[in-house]
Amino acid sequence: VQLQAFGGGLVQPGGSLRVSCAACGPGIMFSIKDMAWYRQAPGKQRELVASISTPGTTNYIDSVKGRFTISRDNAKNTVYLQMNSLKPEDTAVHYCYAEIGTYYSGSYYYYHYWGQGTEVTVSS
Repeated sequence: VQLQAFGGGLVQPGGSLRVSCAACGPGIMFSIKDMAWYRQAPGKQRELVASISTPGTTNYIDSVKGRFTISRDNAKNTVYLQMNSLKPEDTAVHYCYAEIGTYYSGSYYYYHYWGQGTEVTVSS
């Protein structure tokens, strides 16, 4: 199973951007629990931006509340992060995360998976 991130790019302050991340595993039966987006700005530690549970319960760090929205499409095994009113301090490499269980011999075995990272740059 792999997580593939899409989106990202350069946007002006105040603009919007959406990043998405899909879990794929051809021929593999899997189940996804929590999904999330993290980000890592230059010279800083990776931080959790937003998370969403399977039923849809969400959590955000204070600095993005009211500006970012995390959502997921369970049928497509995809998580999205809609980012509005972007600020220069949102500039970072964004990583998707998911707790994914792969099916084997009657049970699901859960592991942590990370996407490859997509760069978001907010600059005029």
